[in-house]
Formats: sequence, C-alpha cells, structure tokens
Amino acid sequence: MITRLHVFGCLAWVLLVAPASVWSVVPEPVVEVEEELYRYEPANNGAGPMWCSGSTCVVRVGETVFASGLETIPGAKLLNNCRWVLWRRDKTGWVRWVEDAVGRTREPAPLVVLGDGRVVLSANPTLNPPEREGGGPARPELRMFRGLESGTSPGSETWLPLWQGQPRFAEHSYRSFAADGPGGELILFQNIDYTHAEWAFRDGKGVWSAQGKLKWPMGTDYAKPQPIRVCYPDVAMSGRAVHFLGVSDITEPNPEWRAYKRGLTGKEWDYDFRRLFYTWTPDVTREPFRDWVEVASREKTCGWISPGDLRLAADGSVWILWTERAIDERLRAKFYPDEKQAHSLNFGVIRDGKLVLRKVLLESTEDHPGPVAGSARFHVTPGGRVLIVRYVSGGARSGNELQEVAADGTVGEPVAIPFARPFTSFFTATPRGGSAPSGWIDLLGVQSGAQNAIGYARVRVR
Repeated sequence: MITRLHVFGCLAWVLLVAPASVWSVVPEPVVEVEEELYRYEPANNGAGPMWCSGSTCVVRVGETVFASGLETIPGAKLLNNCRWVLWRRDKTGWVRWVEDAVGRTREPAPLVVLGDGRVVLSANPTLNPPEREGGGPARPELRMFRGLESGTSPGSETWLPLWQGQPRFAEHSYRSFAADGPGGELILFQNIDYTHAEWAFRDGKGVWSAQGKLKWPMGTDYAKPQPIRVCYPDVAMSGRAVHFLGVSDITEPNPEWRAYKRGLTGKEWDYDFRRLFYTWTPDVTREPFRDWVEVASREKTCGWISPGDLRLAADGSVWILWTERAIDERLRAKFYPDEKQAHSLNFGVIRDGKLVLRKVLLESTEDHPGPVAGSARFHVTPGGRVLIVRYVSGGARSGNELQEVAADGTVGEPVAIPFARPFTSFFTATPRGGSAPSGWIDLLGVQSGAQNAIGYARVRVR
C-alpha cells in the first residue's frame, strides 16, 4: 500500500508562522583544505565514483578522515572492471592505505564508522572469473579496518552478512549502507532486480541478529501495474529505528511517453525518477517496515526528483532534503503545453509517517529565474546547530553555500563557501554513516572544471 503524504495543516501552520529563531553568530565557513584526492579512468560500465550517492564514501574519526575510491583496472573485462581503494588522511596528508588486490566489482564502496573507531567498507565482488564479460553473480561482504591504529598495515576482518534465504545478488547492487555510530550497529540494503531489497542488520555484539526483505511499493495507478523499484536512498539508523527515503527508478511506465521518447533517443528504455518514497520501522529487529508513503511526485508532467539527505532529530522527527524539476521539456509541446518549468530545493519534516512541514528553500521558475540547486546535505555541529551544505548554479551565486535551519523550520541567509573549485556533487561525513557531529565539514566529490578526478575539502565552521 502507498500512502500519499500531505502537509497536516495546523502543525505545519504553527511551524511556518512561528517567529524566526535568532542566531547570535552567523556560521562562517573557513576552507582549511581543498585538494585533489585521486584521478581515475572512466570504467564505461554504467557506474562511477559517485554512484552510491545516498550513502557516503567519506567518514571522520576524531582528526582522521577516511575515503573510499573507485579505480578502473587496466584491461579488465566489463562490467566488473573496477576495484575499491581506501584512503586515510591525518595531519601529514593522504595515504593510499589499502586496496582490494583480488576482487573485481562495478560500483563504488560506501563507508561507515562505528563509535570505537572501526571503519567498515561495503564491497560487492563478482563471483565471475576474470576472463568473463558482463555482469553476473556477486557476493556482498564488509571489510572492517581498525582506523585509529598507526602504521601502514591496518588490521582488517571480512564480515559476511547473514541474509534471509539465499538471495541472488548481482553486480547492480544499488546498495545502501548506514550505521548507528554510538551504538556500534549497522545495516546493509542490497537490491534484487525490480522486486525488493534484501537487508541485514548487525548488532553491537557483532551478531547478524535480523534480516528481511523490503518489498517495493506497487504502482497500481500505472497503465500496467508493477512494483516501483526505489533507488539511491538516504538511510539512517538510530536505536534500531531505521528510516529509508528513495526515488522511483523504473522503465518509463507511461506507454505514450515511452513511445515518444523512443522516437527522440532511438533507445528502447528511459527511466523514471519522479516519485519520492519513504518508509521506516521503530525497531528493525522486532517490527516490520511500515507501508510506503509518497512524499512528493512529479508524475503528471514527467518531471524529475532526487533525494538529497535525511536527518534524525532528537525529538524523533525526520528531516529531509530533495530537489525537483517540474517537467521534461522534450515532451511539453505534445503532452502538457501549458505547464512551466521550475527547479526547487525542498526541506521537509516527517513525524510518525506524516509530513508536518514542507518548505521550498530555493526555486527558479520561467517567470522568476534564479540559481538552481543541485547536491544538498545536512551537517550537524557539536552544539546541535544544523547546516545545509548545497551547490547552486546560475548567475553570480554559482558555487557552494551554507544555510542554517532551525528546529522550528526557519532558515538563515545562505553564506558562500569560498572554494577555488566548487563541489558540484559530493558526499559528506554524515551521522548516517556513523560520523559524529563535527566543527569540520568534510566533502568528497566532483569539483567544477576537474575532469575524471575526485577532490576533498575540509571546511571549519567558525
């Protein structure tokens, strides 16, 4: 069952008209480090270093930062023609700490960190021999490293998740990796075709004590009803409560639009990214995931939606970020000529499965054009202040910005981050990956003007 979320009037009104919080000190971003971490050759296998966008590839342990990278193996057969690399940065700079010398894979390797400093990497090595082309079966595994140990030989262990039954995993994992850092617990989701995601939970005692299947919502309103695969999710876990926010990712379900797109592109496929779905469980070891709820949709005008981030607040509410594009302009003249284009960055608060607040933080329309928002992430300081780190493009404001958001839903003025090269797409060291709130913002990702390179930056919030 799918429930469509609507803003609940009374509470939303209170949040929207409540007096704006007064910040005695406006956050001032100071760029302490901005550097290129590594270069890569495109693998041409449909993935890339930012493929696991809902998870993260950078974590912080005190003053040490870890980042996972994706490296194309020369001469390796598609599609599993890559390996993961784990980098470590302390006061002396970056070190190529460890790499996968045996396994071959397609997608990047997301990271989490546990409260005792253990860094855990999610890998999905193929079971195919090196000479075999194509995709094929894979075996999910976790690699644990004791991140605070000094030296160049990190102690490591391989953890094999315990699944429900014997799922047939493949190179297209679309996996999601999240941790409760203080609790020392983690959860891994990995997609199976277009039907569901398998999930496995590892508790603080090191036991895979719960596992199951997260079945996709059913698209009963399509011309041909079908499951709606949900991908690129933001997943967060705290106290065994798990929250999951992702976007529809299926072949174009509208037969007229699909035929029209085929005439434009010459391709038999085109994917739908225009419905935002959320589900959760109060205790993943005891209670099933709740019915899916639809947070936002651009279904009527063939628009586009992308999840941004998800944060669990102390009061139990769930804060979310996402971006929207109103229409696919290629189809406008034929199918919805009166509709106008709009791009927006949106902030929402979910409580007990209900959207109690929705606010547009930045919007550009045909009538009122302005900067367009791209990647956006939450950052929490040790004092509990919540900042939105975002990229905007268009006009004089192109670049990265910080914007504070308060518990009552009010937001501060955006402040520019003075990067030499703005980050157009990026991960952060997030609590969803187990990293603690920090006075530093760590960014890992693609910088403007840098081709086939991944950059890193450390920003101090003053």
